[in-house]
Amino acid sequence: QLQLVESGGDLVQPGGSLRLSCSASGFTLERYAIGWYRQAPGKERGMVSCVSVTGDGTKYTDSVKGRFTISRDNAENTVYLQMNNLQPEDTGVYYCVADEWFFKVCRSAYRGDYDYWGQGIQVTVSS
Repeated sequence: QLQLVESGGDLVQPGGSLRLSCSASGFTLERYAIGWYRQAPGKERGMVSCVSVTGDGTKYTDSVKGRFTISRDNAENTVYLQMNNLQPEDTGVYYCVADEWFFKVCRSAYRGDYDYWGQGIQVTVSS
């Protein structure tokens, strides 16, 4: 079965850190750009970060710049999202998406645009 699988979500206090992982099952990620999206309760899904196929292109939404870092390890077939200094507004379900086009994974929150979309992982930041 071809799918993306997120892991690493948890309940953490403000100021804490988490590292999310996006792994591929049944296919290799090295040909795909990857995006991380977040959906908070009652809010629209929005892009958090994205990384190009080669890893040398990255983008972040303004609210996470300087706190989150996206990286990829093609040998491990995994993309990571290191999240530091987490704040309550970072709470939500995080999804990873894969596509050959970097611009798409950085812009489209529409699930129907993607062949590969993970099941989502909950991140809760609360004291």
